[in-house]
Amino acid sequence: MKGQDWYQADEVAEEYDDVRFSGGGQLIDRREKEAVLSALGPIDPGHRVLEVACGTGRFTTMLADQGADVVGLDVSREMLEQAREKVAAAGHADTVEFLRGDASRLPFPDDHFDTVVAMRFFHLMDDPVPFATELRRVSRDQVFFDTFNSRSLRTLYTWLLPMGSRLYSERQVAAMLGEAGLALANEEHDFVLPYGFYRELPGAVAKPFRALDELAGDTIPGDYVASVSYWDARVADEE
Repeated sequence: MKGQDWYQADEVAEEYDDVRFSGGGQLIDRREKEAVLSALGPIDPGHRVLEVACGTGRFTTMLADQGADVVGLDVSREMLEQAREKVAAAGHADTVEFLRGDASRLPFPDDHFDTVVAMRFFHLMDDPVPFATELRRVSRDQVFFDTFNSRSLRTLYTWLLPMGSRLYSERQVAAMLGEAGLALANEEHDFVLPYGFYRELPGAVAKPFRALDELAGDTIPGDYVASVSYWDARVADEE
């Protein structure tokens, strides 16, 4: 997996949210959380969610706030420490479980969760199919994830990132879902301007750019060159 050592550095974990989700990055955080909540819909009490690559617990805390029973898994001990602090501050320390582990060998039985969420995950995979298959194995119904897109402006700078970044075409995502036994239920595409652009701007400056970005994203060309895609997949019926 790309970037494993980088994500486990203390200074990276401690500064992760501030670097990515302050200033203009708040718009990214808000949109990602909106995408997750929209895909899951109203969460019934007892709805079991596994969050793979939970990182600092942004989505873990949000899902616990909605009443889900959440297990957060990450390979980085340092990231998990940040997540535990965040969840505890939100009052969910007794209801959220965190595990350090490998997403290619999940320590859960088949169909154990109602939903598996994997945000900011598949761009780190050299071979994503075994991971998608494992996420499908432990999900009774839904697997929700995002990808960065090969036809977007992200291609101009992804090689500069410390962990690299795998970019996907829609055809590659469809092939991955098919091999993993998942069926696509819904998809959304967003951010004509890549994440890195927003992170460099103060929040007040980023907002008008985001408004223009959303207008462009509502067009067919804008949708085609979107940087990020959100994929809502369901466990395929076995014949």
